Amino acid sequence: MTQPHDEPTASSPDELREQVEQTRQELGQTVETLAAKTDVKARAQERAAEVKDQAATKAGELKEHAVVKAGELKAKAADLAHQAQGKMPDPVKDKAAQAAAQARAKAAQAGQMWEEKTPEPARQKAAQGTQLARDNRNMLLAAAGLAVVVWLACRSRKG
Repeated sequence: MTQPHDEPTASSPDELREQVEQTRQELGQTVETLAAKTDVKARAQERAAEVKDQAATKAGELKEHAVVKAGELKAKAADLAHQAQGKMPDPVKDKAAQAAAQARAKAAQAGQMWEEKTPEPARQKAAQGTQLARDNRNMLLAAAGLAVVVWLACRSRKG
């Protein structure tokens, strides 16, 4: 079955060869395009890579936002604590200092009792966990900040 051509017919064998070569190239490109469209696995992998990149970008943005929010909240908490301390009467400050001293003493006593009563393997595991937390403090703080931001976002959507 022949189809009408928009191209003029060739007047010489060289022009005919050129037209045939051009047609071959166009046909090759068409076949490549069709093959790419039918390669579901490759298309799925490309889409997965795109989604992964988008998720990484969004995670970076959320992390940055969490760091900013954490800084703001820390500054606000410090300011509020300073304001509260300035407005607190002296007898209350004294009482708070006594309560803090008692709490420190009780904590030291509990720590001493824990040292005496806890088996050595449990103390070693606790020490390893503590050291791991200290070594990864920034990551833990970032994760906690991110959790707070997510919690606040969920809370603001509900309310």
